[in-house]
Amino acid sequence: MKTFYSVYAICAFAAIGGGLFGFDISSMSGVLGTNAYRNYFNKPTGTRQGGITAAMPAGSLVGALSSSFIADRLSRKTAIQIAAAIWILGSIFQAASNGVALLCVGRVVSGFAIGIASAIVPVYQSEIAPKEIRGRVVSLQQWAITWGILIQYFIQYGASFVDGGPKAPNQGTAAFRIPWGIQAVPGVILLVGMFFFPRSPRWLASKDRWEEALTVLANLHGGGDTSHPKVLAEYKEIEDALRFERELADSSFAALVKPRILKRVALGMSIQMWSQLCGMNVMMYYIFLVMKSAGIADELLTASIQYIINVALTLPAIIWLDRFGRRPALLIGSTLMMTFLFISGALQGAYGYPNPDKSDKEVSWLIPKSHASVSKGIVACSYLFVASFATTWGPTSWTYPSEIFPSKVRAKAVSLATASNWIWNCILAFAVPPLLYSINWKMYMIFGTFNGLALIHMFLTAPETKGKTLEEMDDVFDRGIPAWKTRATTSRLDQLARDIETGEVKIDRHGKNVGTTETVERKI
Repeated sequence: MKTFYSVYAICAFAAIGGGLFGFDISSMSGVLGTNAYRNYFNKPTGTRQGGITAAMPAGSLVGALSSSFIADRLSRKTAIQIAAAIWILGSIFQAASNGVALLCVGRVVSGFAIGIASAIVPVYQSEIAPKEIRGRVVSLQQWAITWGILIQYFIQYGASFVDGGPKAPNQGTAAFRIPWGIQAVPGVILLVGMFFFPRSPRWLASKDRWEEALTVLANLHGGGDTSHPKVLAEYKEIEDALRFERELADSSFAALVKPRILKRVALGMSIQMWSQLCGMNVMMYYIFLVMKSAGIADELLTASIQYIINVALTLPAIIWLDRFGRRPALLIGSTLMMTFLFISGALQGAYGYPNPDKSDKEVSWLIPKSHASVSKGIVACSYLFVASFATTWGPTSWTYPSEIFPSKVRAKAVSLATASNWIWNCILAFAVPPLLYSINWKMYMIFGTFNGLALIHMFLTAPETKGKTLEEMDDVFDRGIPAWKTRATTSRLDQLARDIETGEVKIDRHGKNVGTTETVERKI
């Protein structure tokens, strides 16, 4: 079977796993406004709707915690394929739902798949990519999420017009069965396509499959030349790091609580926590309610613009992340999101009024039609908030946790970080509908405050990691320099590659320095 070794192709295709995440994020937003959904599932609101929405992140939490066992034992590549197969099953359950119970089962199963994929896809990408573009290609995960959100939303938007449209009293169930069934298609593509891509060279090395690891590295970064200086330098870095980790026996969950790793685990989990508490996924899940509260005539169409912004403005972040760094993205993003949430909340608090229609169990706070400019301001803040997230926290929240851990515990540590994402995702998915209904505009102030706290936390604890290899992260975190004083510096891999190229260092096939020579050789 032919194997493709283009780093961009590998990482872009694996990012379809992120696309599955995006599909499920918007799998509810486009159907909430249809009578087909309301009638068939008995008009779920409040905690009932929160429970349906939260079923997916609840499954994802379990999937994320399980992911490291699959990825460490069977490989990152196989774990992604297993996730794709489970996703297909979950999509079938959702499309065949005959009530809330089976819908929740389908969402839990799909969520389990997303939990595995969301934890392992960034690990696979980071272990495949060279340091110079690692941020860019891992960010493809976030871009795929935004594409998944957008594609699924428009599929739902189109399906909402079947059987007389979303306002038709007796609209048929095809309005939600079609989009939920189509979800299986990217899962099939991911499952089959991953057969044509290599296993992670770092996973192969961890299993002492050194010949295969060297071959994969050579094809990825050296044009197939196993004697390429960059390939040998990276090979040596991996071997040295693995030897050090084995001497410390850092391969179990117990290693995650050792001081040198624990602070990184806490940081990775915190970044994923703040990526939820910033309010972004709330805006994705329940943008229909936000637009309805603001008095927008066509809520579904207006909300769709937000998804387009999310896709379009993630692309600049992909291009710039390796140039400007992770730390500025986190700090600037928190500042901007905090600002736009506070403005939006203030506008709603100052100009809104309680909904006089007590039978409306979705929206309790309205903007009067006489203040159309205020409604437009709220929508603009929503768009600017999404733009801020897309260019900063969106890609960085997946890139940073995937690159800061040692090889032997990377899958386990990233699974915990991703589990943190899903814990908070689940809590918010369940809590936001009743929260939005009961305290309305004050919810924006709460999430704005969370962004302020994230800004302080990241300033104090998140060092810059751009331009470093995965094996150099110990130096970044263990050298005792405060996070706010860290700067991007030259990687030792570059100097080692130059030394090998000039013949000052000779490396054998096990990554060992065997002296100096005037030519680059490998001891066979």
